[in-house]
Amino acid sequence: MTEYPHPSDRAGTAGRAASPDAVDERNRRLARAGVARAEELLMTRYRVGSQGEAFDLLRRTSQRFNVKLHTLADAAVRLPAPKAGAADWVPDRPRGGPPPLPALYTGQARPIGHGAVLEAALRRAMHVAHTHMGHVQLVEHGMLRMARHAGLARHFTDYFAFVGDTRSPCARAAEDRRQVTVKDVASSDTFDEASRQAVLRTGSRACHSVPLVGRRGGVMGVISTHHDGPVGDFSAAQLTALDHLGAQVGRWLLWHRHTVVLPALNHLHVSAAHRD
Repeated sequence: MTEYPHPSDRAGTAGRAASPDAVDERNRRLARAGVARAEELLMTRYRVGSQGEAFDLLRRTSQRFNVKLHTLADAAVRLPAPKAGAADWVPDRPRGGPPPLPALYTGQARPIGHGAVLEAALRRAMHVAHTHMGHVQLVEHGMLRMARHAGLARHFTDYFAFVGDTRSPCARAAEDRRQVTVKDVASSDTFDEASRQAVLRTGSRACHSVPLVGRRGGVMGVISTHHDGPVGDFSAAQLTALDHLGAQVGRWLLWHRHTVVLPALNHLHVSAAHRD
């Protein structure tokens, strides 16, 4: 993943907590940057006349396919350009049914839909880890973007809304495709001081990150649990359960990309190429 500055770095106060205004400004800037790259792509590749028209194409496609606009923008920027004159951006592929999620079926109704799967996965991870705090991040635009959270304060979810710093445990889990535990946030050298304080302020004294790995080994995101006291080693049963969870949810997210996001991208291609 690309390394992005902390909010505190922009104000020249690295090592100290960033102001809420600095965090908000960074989040708006990074959120807007991903969409702006997709708008520029549409203007260059399809000769769309303005940024506003490009945004409207993205917005309409996002609404039609019930895909987050920033997710659609990420796919547009990340995937290779379609061949000249191609009917689709991405050639059609077998769609099949969703991969099973037995790790999430523990006596509850099967989750349906992207948001429901993320919510259920977070609940399951927190249950296995014996905690009430956690979050899910998805890989977009070379970063981890906050997608779901529970039990965490607003200043935490804002501060870690976008993570590109490879020092953080969630980024290390994604980079190394393995579970990462920080047993004691206060004494760990994993965090810079500003990030450490952001974690401690929310009541987290330890954290554990699990990569969500697709069928071919690509990381789709990370689930992290947070704990109100230092932790020891997770048991073999916990690590195995979380491994299964990460693999199943990673495969499901890849399936969702192929069956929902890529068709939306193909529709965007047709709409941009054949607009009035």
